[in-house]
Amino acid sequence: MIGPDAALARCHDLVELARAAGADAADAVASASSSESVSVRLGALEEVERSESEEIGLRVFVGRRSASIATSDFGGEGLRMLAQRAVEMARLAPEDPYGGLAPADALFQGDGVELELSDGAEPRPEDLRGAALATEDAARAVAGVTNSNGGSASASQSVFALVTSTGFARARAGGSHSLSASVVAGEGGDKQTDYAYRTQRHRSDLPDPAGIGREAGERAVRKVAPGSLPSGRMPVVFDPRVGGGIVGHLLGAMTGPAIARKASFLIDRENEQLFDNGIRIVEDPLRPRGLRSRNYDGEGIASVPRALVEGGRVTRWLTNVASAAQLDLPLTGHASRGSGGAPGVAPANVYMEPGTASVADLIADIEDGVYITDLFGQGVSLVTGDYSRGASGLRIRNGELAGPVAEITIAGTLPEMFRALVAADDLELLRGIDVPTLRIDGMSVAGQ
Repeated sequence: MIGPDAALARCHDLVELARAAGADAADAVASASSSESVSVRLGALEEVERSESEEIGLRVFVGRRSASIATSDFGGEGLRMLAQRAVEMARLAPEDPYGGLAPADALFQGDGVELELSDGAEPRPEDLRGAALATEDAARAVAGVTNSNGGSASASQSVFALVTSTGFARARAGGSHSLSASVVAGEGGDKQTDYAYRTQRHRSDLPDPAGIGREAGERAVRKVAPGSLPSGRMPVVFDPRVGGGIVGHLLGAMTGPAIARKASFLIDRENEQLFDNGIRIVEDPLRPRGLRSRNYDGEGIASVPRALVEGGRVTRWLTNVASAAQLDLPLTGHASRGSGGAPGVAPANVYMEPGTASVADLIADIEDGVYITDLFGQGVSLVTGDYSRGASGLRIRNGELAGPVAEITIAGTLPEMFRALVAADDLELLRGIDVPTLRIDGMSVAGQ
């Protein structure tokens, strides 16, 4: 796999070739990754897989016209042809009044924070196999587990480099380690499947494989023999594993491109109190070892910690260069970038601050409700805010978790859900978007 220095040099070469071919401005992005994974099933080795990929992309501007193109050919002649083709394409493209590169005076400067994105470890296949076996063994040892879909362990490394003709040139390397297990509980027609996984930047931060396995087994067992529940409006409580999706929908509606296209239910709500005054949602791109940590975004703008929701209100739209120009807003450091195409928008390391109530206290006064552990389907509209998802989980009766429920639908609108949302105190930083257990009263539940 190409390293950071080599990736940066290739990006420099490509930008210079584009300028020589007639581009007024250009940026180049190189990405590379390598991964190794071992999968086991029922205690036996099932698969050992290693993969590597490298890609470099170029975006050029000729006046207000632009084009982008990508290749996996890092050779000198291949890059020269890529640059020429991109410039030719740009000359035929329609004009875009908002596209462009970030100005030089807005670019990230300095050394930035040491983010510890990789421990440099490359576990041996036998070490990965041992971790996968330990994870699956612990899951299979849970009483009630009857079969296994397998356990796996993996390690990966990645490189990202960005060079712009306005003076930005940086590269970063990262890595991750993962463990997972998926098992089956129950017999005959009542088989239920569930899983558990963890991913960390450093291998030493992964929890014990046995803990991950037990979580997978216990989740599967508690889903056996599900029932339904009467339809109606009731409190719905979201397990943190699925509750992050609610914040994800908010973030999608906060992006500058969605606002510019008028494709967001948040339009004209920027000054509205969407949540309870105590709800605070924070982005921390500079958290060491965070899964989405970064010093700068995909256009070279500094990424900074900030509150995205403060006092129950959104604080700003999330922009890249194009959407900031269209909306006449400042750059916020949220551009996301692949090798091809124009930059998108994505936040980094977002979490909702915990509330003060324990999970037990959060559900203590619920006479009849549902605790959601799984969501299905794509029934969420970021244009209208309508929300409807298939779900399963556990019934809540008289303040206690009762038996499993399945084949239900929960529905509402995102603004109504935000206003009713209450957070517990059990926040853990495990994913790119993290929330504590969430309670939302008055949602429509369709059961039997």
